[in-house]
Amino acid sequence: MTTTPTDDAASSSTGPDSTRDGTVHDGTHPSESSQDGTASDSSTPDVGTTQDDSAAQDTAAELADAMTRAIKRIRRRTGERLEPYGITPGQGRALRTLAHAPGCELPNGAMRLGDLAERLHIAPRSATTVVDALEEAGLVERTPDPADRRAVRIVLTSAGRSAVERIGQVRHEVAQEYFGPINPADQDVLLRALRSAETAYAATTPPRRTAPPGAAR
Repeated sequence: MTTTPTDDAASSSTGPDSTRDGTVHDGTHPSESSQDGTASDSSTPDVGTTQDDSAAQDTAAELADAMTRAIKRIRRRTGERLEPYGITPGQGRALRTLAHAPGCELPNGAMRLGDLAERLHIAPRSATTVVDALEEAGLVERTPDPADRRAVRIVLTSAGRSAVERIGQVRHEVAQEYFGPINPADQDVLLRALRSAETAYAATTPPRRTAPPGAAR
């Protein structure tokens, strides 16, 4: 029997290492090759994941910049509004802390100087400077601490409580001017996000070092 050329070609092209078009297999599993025939490397990072991480970092940095600008604008405007009353933003924070800290909301409520410095996150010496200015303005008084003769308590005067009310009005006015254009729903989302970030940061960040004993009482 005579074999035709067509039969020879068919029998030689159907071997285990060849495709029908004559391409030789290299033993690579189909799942290990890309559609263009190149073998994939499972150790190569996912490009999409890398881009997502980079975008998240850029967003976080931009958010931090936006917060910094907002804080600067709000502080500057608050300072301008408080200037006619002779109160600086730092003094205003001290007055608000004295008015609203636990135990200080009562008429005779008081706070030690060292505790005030810790709540304001400032050095005891700086807290002393703030209290000196407030006392000179008649907004606070220093009184002996009945529980510790070496300690001094800071008490708001009636003028100081009136100043706290004015500060509250200014803060609300400035906040409304800045955040008013944002609808209430977006304000709630922003507030929740910032609170969540603050909670997470506080949980992973060591507390600030407190003043050594006797530094300020």
